[in-house]
Amino acid sequence: MIRIQEEPLDLEELIQATRNTEAGAIVTFQGTVRKYSGSMEVTSLIYESYKEMALNVIQTIVDEAKDKFGVLEVNVLHRIGTVNIKEDSVAISVSSAHRKEAFKACEYIIDSIKEKVPIWKKDVKPGGEAKWRD
Repeated sequence: MIRIQEEPLDLEELIQATRNTEAGAIVTFQGTVRKYSGSMEVTSLIYESYKEMALNVIQTIVDEAKDKFGVLEVNVLHRIGTVNIKEDSVAISVSSAHRKEAFKACEYIIDSIKEKVPIWKKDVKPGGEAKWRD
C-alpha cells in the first residue's frame, strides 16, 4: 500500500497491511509536524505533490529497499494539504524476519522520500503567513 492522501493517516491499517507470517519484526516511522521549523514557530505545514510522479518514485524506493535489505512488506502513507502540529505527515511500516533489516530499510525509505519524491511543504506561521520550505 502506497498512498498520498488528504485524510489523517490510519496507523492501525498501515501496520495490519505490513503483517506477514514470516515476519519477526515490524518497524514503523511517523513523521510528525512539530512546533518549530528551525527557529521559526509554525502552526501547521501545507504539503503539495505531483501525485502520480510521487507515487511512482515511492514505489521505486520501496522496491529498492526490498532488494537491498531483504524485507518482506513495506507500506507508505503521506499526507498532502494542511497538516497541523502533532499530526503525522508521513508513516512507513516495514516487516522483516529480523529487526535489524527492518530498521535499516525504514531509515533508507524516509531518507530517500525526503530527497527524491516531488512533495513540497510550506511552513505556516502564527497569523497565517506561509513560506515555502527549501
